[in-house]
Amino acid sequence: MIRTAFTELVGVDHPVVCGGMAAGTSNGEMTGQVSDAGGLGVIGASSLSADDIASHVARAREITSKPFGINLLLFTAEDMLDAVLELQPAVLSTAWPRDDQDLATIFARAHAAGAKVMHMVPTLDDAKRAAEAGADVVVAQGTDGGGHIGEMGTTVLVRQAVEAIAPVPVLAAGGLADGAGLASALALGADGILLGTRFLASDECRIPTWLKQEIVASDGHDTIRTTVPDTMTGQDWPGAWGRVLRTRLVEEWLGREPELRRRRQEVLTEAYDAMGKDDAPDRWYFYVGQSAGLIDSIEPAGEIVRRIVGDAEEVLRARLPELLA
Repeated sequence: MIRTAFTELVGVDHPVVCGGMAAGTSNGEMTGQVSDAGGLGVIGASSLSADDIASHVARAREITSKPFGINLLLFTAEDMLDAVLELQPAVLSTAWPRDDQDLATIFARAHAAGAKVMHMVPTLDDAKRAAEAGADVVVAQGTDGGGHIGEMGTTVLVRQAVEAIAPVPVLAAGGLADGAGLASALALGADGILLGTRFLASDECRIPTWLKQEIVASDGHDTIRTTVPDTMTGQDWPGAWGRVLRTRLVEEWLGREPELRRRRQEVLTEAYDAMGKDDAPDRWYFYVGQSAGLIDSIEPAGEIVRRIVGDAEEVLRARLPELLA
């Protein structure tokens, strides 16, 4: 068993976290199974109603009595903070605040409710800001990851954060999907890993099966960092890029974001009208990380946790010691 400052702090068996992917993509079922396997499951609460969040929490608690978290994207969902804290998650997971938001006050409210705070950052300065504001755990997410990301690679960002904010535990995120990734994160000084794309390709994830199969088929090279999705939807993430699969829609609008902004409603209408047609998947965008190139099967979420930890233990026990003269 791998014990770290993170596992001791949160009270979980394994230093593996399922990212709180928004709108219930990380649902109560997946969260419960990840936590019951000894990791930390996190419900993606942003864009959900209070009733929907409560429903996911109830399902997670039907599956497990172990700790789990709830995630909020602060720039758009701070107004849900009280509703989330009333549900008494073991961990409040947060990310992407606006510059004018007071992290110290938000984190203090979580602590007063009995929750630990886990905050995701894309830069070293953001890691320092989170630690100074009282975050219990900082997730350093590199540009390798899927969804909304920054510009720094995981390896460098994780090492920078570890050196800058010790003894606050750091989790590595972005480009990780297996036991070797966990072992490498530990070698960088991290206390665990947070995974998103790997858990998209799980039995419990609510995305369509064909999208899970696209992730399995991907070699990771068919993802791209772009602002096309946000330009298309009109949602402004503070300082973020998005990593997505290279669908026909994305390819069509790369470098043409000003025109896309002008024609936003027309493009959205065409995309919605295409739903249900054979080429519908190619007329939308899908947040997927480079770690898709390391994923070759759709598995139960709990089994993903157990296999990652088992493979990491093998690397630490067998592969690394034999390299020492």
